[in-house]
Amino acid sequence: MTLRRKLGWLAVLYFAEGMPFGVVHELLPLYFKVHGVSLAAIGLLSLVGLPWIFKPLWSPLVDRFGERRFWICACLAALAVQCAAVPLFDPAVPGLALWALMLGMAFASATQDIAIDAYAIGIVDPGEEGDANGVRLTAARIALIASGGGLVLLASQYGWNLAFVVAAVAFALLALMSTAAPRIAVPAAERRRWLAAVGVWLKRPGVWAVFGVALTYKLGDTAMGRMVKPFWIDRGLTVAEVGVVSSTVGMFATIAGAVVGGRLTARWGILRALFILGLAQALSNLGYATVAFLDPPAPHTTVASLADLWSALAEPARLQIYASSLLESFTSGLGTAAFLAFLMHVCDKQHAAVQYAVLSALFALSRDGAGAVSGIATSTFGYGPWFAFTVLLALPGLSLIPAVRGWVHDRDTADG
Repeated sequence: MTLRRKLGWLAVLYFAEGMPFGVVHELLPLYFKVHGVSLAAIGLLSLVGLPWIFKPLWSPLVDRFGERRFWICACLAALAVQCAAVPLFDPAVPGLALWALMLGMAFASATQDIAIDAYAIGIVDPGEEGDANGVRLTAARIALIASGGGLVLLASQYGWNLAFVVAAVAFALLALMSTAAPRIAVPAAERRRWLAAVGVWLKRPGVWAVFGVALTYKLGDTAMGRMVKPFWIDRGLTVAEVGVVSSTVGMFATIAGAVVGGRLTARWGILRALFILGLAQALSNLGYATVAFLDPPAPHTTVASLADLWSALAEPARLQIYASSLLESFTSGLGTAAFLAFLMHVCDKQHAAVQYAVLSALFALSRDGAGAVSGIATSTFGYGPWFAFTVLLALPGLSLIPAVRGWVHDRDTADG
């Protein structure tokens, strides 16, 4: 199979993977808010995301039974039915049935993630991880824009019921498309020995360094990320600016970083890219730290539209924050492309469902843990000190890279 064909299928599948995440984390909270649900109840919606953390518990089922294409198709079909069912329940008084439905959506989405990640590892050959992850990240981000912003815009114009029906139709079409994906055969003998294979994987020299990289490589990035939007508001910028510059333009900057990072990873090899792009990812946090320490005067004009945005660029305070935002978003894409290429590379093709689920759960654990601590730390020490400290949080992950050299076999290691 040609690389171009592989990348085409990865684009389709990772669009499918990004869609439900946007529905659960972007669309549903707003849906409940406009229907008068309390902030406390909306906050509890985050518990619906627990299947993404605990997915390693049932990931062996994907390795043991059935084709990965079957799991992907079944999960997308379930998401189609679940999305279509959401308008059947009263959103103003979300009862147990609606909560169970949302939990089912998260469970189907997390299971689909397991199968798609395993499929991607099975279809991508060594040396192709960089390009694959550039496409992978781009497709997932576009799906987030479509399922978050696109469906919200549709709901604002034509009503929520139509938005959920359109989401259901999109999931149904993606389910149908997934059946045409190239088949990846895993021998029955390999399926039966998934537990033994995981045991061998866990006994390999340096496995704890691999776990350490999975846990800490993005720590500095995620520790600052939760405090970026509050920083914008506290600096006197508007919600409209956050939406346009940080969320929308920043998303495209992340996509550009992912594409460039994927190309550089393919050219340099995983280890070299992991270090250089990870260092760039960490050092970019100093942009926000510098703005916080300089404490420029608050902006004078209010930005409520794109026209206001262009005229406001003349203000140094705004320009500094905008530049810091775009730099941080771009380098985050760079580092993420190299990081995901590494995670894919260290998993066995036949047993990738379990192995990748474990590694991605470690990343999710550090991401959510850092986010939980970041608010307390920022309130205690201030934005500037916390943003600067997040650079140091990136050092453990970077320092572990030499210890995983034996796990990576590409041009980087070959060049020695």
